[in-house]
Amino acid sequence: MNLHTVILYGCAAAVMVPGTKLIQAEAGGRRVSPAELLRILWWRPVPWAAAAMVVVMSAMAVVQTAAPSVVDHLQREPGAPWWRAVTALLAQTSGWVQLTFNLAAIVVIAPVAERRLGPVWMPLIFLASGVTAQAVSMAGWSPTGGGDSVALCGLLGALATTQLLCPAPMTARLLPLLIPVAGLLLCTLSNNHGAGILAGCVLGAPLAMRGLGNIPAHEAG
Repeated sequence: MNLHTVILYGCAAAVMVPGTKLIQAEAGGRRVSPAELLRILWWRPVPWAAAAMVVVMSAMAVVQTAAPSVVDHLQREPGAPWWRAVTALLAQTSGWVQLTFNLAAIVVIAPVAERRLGPVWMPLIFLASGVTAQAVSMAGWSPTGGGDSVALCGLLGALATTQLLCPAPMTARLLPLLIPVAGLLLCTLSNNHGAGILAGCVLGAPLAMRGLGNIPAHEAG
């Protein structure tokens, strides 16, 4: 295992560990089962924007499974038109592993982001972060591929920023700080997930400064 791989795994852990804490904060700091956490995330009020995103991505999973050739018309690739930076978010180019992981991730991340960021800002940050990451990929970082994990990283970046800038004790803000740090490291490796994270962090800052999206310290601590 070389240094590049070690850094990638380290960055993945630096995003997933605090990201998991931010999601679990919806349970008010209580230990709950995965089933109970999902009930909390999706029940009253129902996060309709998140639900719409899950429906769209699930439908695309079915479409690309039934007609794999559709991926070739959506993914980013050398010489592709600019709009592939948008459609590449719909194409999971690494097969069932990517499909399963990204669908599971959107089910738990999107409702939390909607509750914290709002039903308008959440999908906008998802789209803007994802398109930014796909655009830098098309510019040379990773010309071929697709997937929405970069946009989900953007949502985690926005959630991290709202926690970092909220009036909470420093101890409650140290763990989320790992997310933008990981984003910076990934960018030095020309990894598009880093671009998604940093875009989300930047877009989440105005919401935090306006008092939106703050995660209470007792929930994140």
